[in-house]
Amino acid sequence: MSVNKEVKKITTNTLQKMKAAGEKISMLTAYDFSFAKIFDDAGVDVLLVGDSASNVMAGHETTLPITLDQMIYHAQSVIRGVNRSLVVVDLPFGSYQSNPSIALASAIRIMKETGAHAVKLEGGIEIVDCIKSIVSAGIPVMGHLGLTPQSIYKFGTYNVRAKEAAEAQKLRTDAQLIEQAGCFAIVLEKIPATLAKEVSENLSVPTIGIGAGGDCDGQVLVMHDMLGINTEFKPRFLRQYLNLNEQITSAVQQYITDVKARDFPNSEESY
Repeated sequence: MSVNKEVKKITTNTLQKMKAAGEKISMLTAYDFSFAKIFDDAGVDVLLVGDSASNVMAGHETTLPITLDQMIYHAQSVIRGVNRSLVVVDLPFGSYQSNPSIALASAIRIMKETGAHAVKLEGGIEIVDCIKSIVSAGIPVMGHLGLTPQSIYKFGTYNVRAKEAAEAQKLRTDAQLIEQAGCFAIVLEKIPATLAKEVSENLSVPTIGIGAGGDCDGQVLVMHDMLGINTEFKPRFLRQYLNLNEQITSAVQQYITDVKARDFPNSEESY
């Protein structure tokens, strides 16, 4: 009689132990069942249902238009494909900034309606009360500092953040504040590697970098960028592991050719 070895699920506690042991954390975005299943089976530690769905799934220029209902739909799809990975869902723009009770209501909806394991919020001191409110209800929160895409119109650019002394100091302070507020991990996006290293060493919770150098406790990439589905986006921090755009285009063109030439379906592919 064969016994199925039980899958050891990744939890917030697992990530804490990984940081303590010096084991790096792998994180990728996912937005649907099929890719979530592939990534989970491949062994990715954390899956982020990112509000980047606004860009890569819906074709918007920024992350701002995506709604809480749409994020819930994507998260529900991802959860159905997952056995092992920790699933974190972005709270979209407008679903938490106005006050802590609205933030908590949004987070509760995500947890109840999707079965996800945690939520992610962008910002520092400005949203500390929102983080405390969500954490006090027993919901794990991942923070996000540095380049925060929901604030793109405030920044006016996607350039590297915290290069100037004042902004770097605010980031250091914000990191401490949101850790104290209860964040179990913090994403650091597009900041100088030396600053990311310093912040990572000074925090007891894990940091996840994107364009923040190799000294963060983990790394995250958007799946469409990493797999080469989206070919327009080529920042310095991105390593493209596949060129799916090219491979898919080639496969589709071959299919069209075969259909037009009456080669598909052949007799073996017919009933």
